[in-house]
Amino acid sequence: QVRLVESGGGLVQAGGSLRLSCAASGRTFSNYAMGWFRQAPGKEREFVAVRSWSGGSTYYADSVKGRFTIFRDNAKDTVYLQMNSLKPEDTAVYYCAADSVVIKLRRGVPDNWGQGTQVTVSS
Repeated sequence: QVRLVESGGGLVQAGGSLRLSCAASGRTFSNYAMGWFRQAPGKEREFVAVRSWSGGSTYYADSVKGRFTIFRDNAKDTVYLQMNSLKPEDTAVYYCAADSVVIKLRRGVPDNWGQGTQVTVSS
């Protein structure tokens, strides 16, 4: 099992930036893929970004391409989501996720979830 702890959420004005962090611990294997999802009020959870252990497989939702960047520090077992040019539409609870199979993250069915961190973007 993998334990995931998010941090870095908060309130920011449109056009601003935030960086989310997710620290992983307790996993059986060291090569887990990690990613981010979000759920806005009144909407279903949606995929945001995913990055494999090596970085060879990296994917972004169309809505965040060019604005968000996912990267990781494997030595610290931490994945980050750098969010720039934030829009009010980005307001949501952001969830970190991890799985040994990249496709499971892309499909939105990873085995491990964090508790979520609130991101609010004001206009």
